[in-house]
Amino acid sequence: MLHELLLALLGYTGDLIIDERERQESVGLSPDDSISDQCTFKLAPDISFIEAEERDIIEKIITLGFYYRELDRFATKSRNLSWIRSGNVSPLSHTFELSKESSDNQSVYRRAIANGISKILSIYRSTVLHIEQKLLSDSLPILATITQGLNKFLFFFPPLYELILEIDRDGIYGGKILNLLHKRCHCGVPELQTCVQRLLWHGHQVMYNQLTYWMVYGILHDQYGEFFISRQRPKNREHETSHTDKLQNVANKYVGDGSISDWYMGFNISLEMLPEYIPVCVAESILFSGKAIRVLKNPSSSFQSVDVLSHQTTGPQTFKESLKNEHSFNTTVGDELLPQSEADKIDSMLKNLQESSEFHKRSFEGAIGSIRAITASHLWQLVVVRADLNGHLKAIKDYFLLAKGDFVQSFLEGSRELMRLPPRQSSAEADLMVPFRQARAKTISEDDKYFSRLALRVNVRSSQADVQKAPIVFGEVGGVDPSPLSSETTLDGWDGISLEYSLDWPLQLFFTQEVLTRYQRMFQYLLRLKRTQMEFEKSWASVMQQGHLDFEKSHSERVKGKTYQHKRHRVRPMWWVREQMMFLIRNLQFYIQVDVIESQWDILVAHIKESRDFNDLVAFHQQYLSALISQSFLDIGSVSRILDGIMKLCLQFCWKIENQQTQNQTETETDDAKNINELERISEEFKMKSNSLYTILRSSRLAGSQRAPFLRRFLLRFNFNSYYEATTQGVNVMNVTRPQPAIPTFLRLQL
Repeated sequence: MLHELLLALLGYTGDLIIDERERQESVGLSPDDSISDQCTFKLAPDISFIEAEERDIIEKIITLGFYYRELDRFATKSRNLSWIRSGNVSPLSHTFELSKESSDNQSVYRRAIANGISKILSIYRSTVLHIEQKLLSDSLPILATITQGLNKFLFFFPPLYELILEIDRDGIYGGKILNLLHKRCHCGVPELQTCVQRLLWHGHQVMYNQLTYWMVYGILHDQYGEFFISRQRPKNREHETSHTDKLQNVANKYVGDGSISDWYMGFNISLEMLPEYIPVCVAESILFSGKAIRVLKNPSSSFQSVDVLSHQTTGPQTFKESLKNEHSFNTTVGDELLPQSEADKIDSMLKNLQESSEFHKRSFEGAIGSIRAITASHLWQLVVVRADLNGHLKAIKDYFLLAKGDFVQSFLEGSRELMRLPPRQSSAEADLMVPFRQARAKTISEDDKYFSRLALRVNVRSSQADVQKAPIVFGEVGGVDPSPLSSETTLDGWDGISLEYSLDWPLQLFFTQEVLTRYQRMFQYLLRLKRTQMEFEKSWASVMQQGHLDFEKSHSERVKGKTYQHKRHRVRPMWWVREQMMFLIRNLQFYIQVDVIESQWDILVAHIKESRDFNDLVAFHQQYLSALISQSFLDIGSVSRILDGIMKLCLQFCWKIENQQTQNQTETETDDAKNINELERISEEFKMKSNSLYTILRSSRLAGSQRAPFLRRFLLRFNFNSYYEATTQGVNVMNVTRPQPAIPTFLRLQL
């Protein structure tokens, strides 16, 4: 009987100890189908020579045989290597078949847990063998010998059985298994805690191997989608095609630079597989480190650092020499971007974690932080030093933020006459390239290597009606206002002027499409403001020149002299309005260019000098762009709409006042009165918009925001001598049809 009991402890039943499950043929189950929910090992009911006390002891002990058999079946099924595929199969195809593979129990994490369970079962078998030897050596074998030797297994076999039952029933795999084991580690039974910790150690071995592949070699070694770093994939089958097309479109932008497309679209964090004891911020560091390694280990074949470019200009080379140098350079760069010593250091940190008998959260987070710092530093070295980030930032500031004022001024002066006419749909860009190249020849030196990266683009805006000559008016920021200010005006098609800047690997990591779009928005806004300011200057010069000619002609004929004096008297109040408009535009331009752009640029440059971390560099640049947008009021719809409207009115005013002065002397009094009324309408509308602008900018909502210190500078200039403060309180100081009670100081000095 004792020998049959020992066999039952190893999962083999007989006549004395039976398996009730084997008798349930009507249910259609076989012992190998699935894990039993309840213990099915029982003493045969027809055994009568065993006492009740002994029966209870035996039935309690034989449960270990049932647990052993189920644990062994789970380990055998999970360790079965026949499901491992052969041949080269793309990871993406494995990802799409994830659900099918999971149902087939294809999981390297479950196999690792099965290895741990097998080692525990081997200890159990050795104990049973030792008990058998002890029973054979005793002259009088007793049941107590068995219970004494196996008593400790009664503490952790049932919890282990419940563990594998939950894994098998719920189809748990990957990082979910680690999370489940980590929760089971917290118990008050030392034997069980040690056992589960050992199983968790086996699971962590797989995770550390995947971390090594990812953070040392930049390879996602995850055949069955169990790692918490995963390739991005469509959420469902319906969107699979469209999502793949989007990924392909993004990848096409960087042909030959797979590391760039992977940086944006290739990988993400699978929260489903992320164990709860690993914070998301640590997982983000792991994701960043792996992507950085992929970039550093896969440099573009066209990449050349600043140092090499300077060396190549030292003397002439033959074609063979250039090919030889290019090949040796790419090989050298691939090694220098991430030296082998740094990769070995990362590998050593992960190996130390892997060899530890327990998982220490603080040690794990510290090692991941150190690895992230190493990769971020080398990525910073690549982008900032080798790719000349500072030079490209300066070039973008010069051209997109109009810091190179002589070039912008020359370009706008050369294209002013062209922009007074509606753009031609077929040749607008080619027409504008003529003054663009002329401005370059006048102001840009030949050794400026950044200007060649610029490309001028014109998105011709459609107008409501085709007119021969229309004033320049602007719409919304980055768009066009669909409603004209009057029936006589149309939208300006030249408002679609934009710049493109070509970027080489790896600058796309820093200048994302979102960043370039924000620079584009600032460029169009600043160009709009610069055109308005230039129109004031040109119209003033034109009117003054025409005024001198009219004054000379007025002395020749007395009648014409009276007409000239009458016209001058009627238009004179408009110069006051012109000075108000010019004052607002000039101060707005000075505020944006000096108080906003230059001050924020100095802050960004200081951060770049202090930082050695690529992520910090990206964060500083994002703060820089956000400050430009917010402090220029482009993120406040009401303010940006008012400013666009003011610039429209200013340009309309310039055109009207210039036409008023240059019109023929034969114009009738009715036409003259009509033009004056139009100017008065523009001035009244400007009064309302400027007052509204001041009211919004001095509101309590904006006064408490992050732009408050910079906003006060602008308001200090804008509200010179408390002019707008008095105007918004109801003092009528802008009615051009009535005598003015007092002229503000800043206007009195200029009139």
